[in-house]
Amino acid sequence: MKIIIAFFIFGAIILFHELGHFLLAKKNGIRVEEFCLGLGPTIIGKQIGETFYSLKLLPFGGACMMTGEDEESPDERAFGNKSVPARMSVVFAGPFFNFIMAFVLSLVLISLTGSDVPVLSRVEPNSPAYEAGLKKGDEITKIADSRVHNFREISYYLMLEGKGHSFDVEYKRDGEEYTTSVTPVYDKEIGSYRIGIQSSGYQKLNPLKTIQYSIYEVRCQIKVTVISLKQLIMGQFGLNDISGPVGIVSMIGDTYTQAQSYGWLVILESMLSLTILLSANLGVMNLLPIPALDGGRLVFLLIEGIRGKAMDPDKEGKIHYVGLMLLLAIMLLVMVKDIRTLFIRFL
Repeated sequence: MKIIIAFFIFGAIILFHELGHFLLAKKNGIRVEEFCLGLGPTIIGKQIGETFYSLKLLPFGGACMMTGEDEESPDERAFGNKSVPARMSVVFAGPFFNFIMAFVLSLVLISLTGSDVPVLSRVEPNSPAYEAGLKKGDEITKIADSRVHNFREISYYLMLEGKGHSFDVEYKRDGEEYTTSVTPVYDKEIGSYRIGIQSSGYQKLNPLKTIQYSIYEVRCQIKVTVISLKQLIMGQFGLNDISGPVGIVSMIGDTYTQAQSYGWLVILESMLSLTILLSANLGVMNLLPIPALDGGRLVFLLIEGIRGKAMDPDKEGKIHYVGLMLLLAIMLLVMVKDIRTLFIRFL
């Protein structure tokens, strides 16, 4: 069951991503030759109009294959023969649809659970927060230079940025705004930094607030992904901190197992939360300016728009091929690491 759920989540995220490319290609009059889910040999497929719709053997990946996408074509409906803005809209639509998916699922999740508003239910005695003057009932509004809309943003900051150094905390108490400085301490038991505060839990929101906090949720997940990437580039994270498809499937399985004892509603909420995270993550990753990714293609289109002249298709194709090989090599390394980790867990 856990494997089925993981494949369903992966499939839904990738399908929605490729749907973005597909719909904008159709909107701009570009011929789509094949729209597929998965990679490898075709299991089942059907020709509908000019497009072949198929399901592939390997349940990772997907594609929206357009005429003239990677080579020159005399067809007036070929991707390469459309205007730069039209092609940029098609390329950008994939990641953008991942953000739309994250937003829609956030609407569903927050409608079910409410939001974990950053109001303190407890401040531990003699903790950094206690020493800084924070009290039960205070509402955290800003941490360092970032606005805070839910309690998890505080946890994310402590995990990613607030490692042992002081930072300002803005909060409200009885309608008045205050600022204090907090220095987190490392807790060996939980293996992370903490300041000694607890949330007052989730609160139900009215429809307008639900929409507002759904936007905050997507923004939060995008921000966490960007900060993580920045720290990975700076060497603060290593290979062991990265997970590929195998590691993500394992994480989904672990989350399912933990939620199972609480009933189907908690399982649904947990899976929605993970799908929001993964969809926003995929959107950000695809916008990276790396050849073979959507972001890399956008860079070439932007250069073409500035120069008024496209790069030689063969040269661009070779650059994207090299980028793809490097990405596949990294994915292979991460997959080996994930399999090794799973093997050690089961020993």
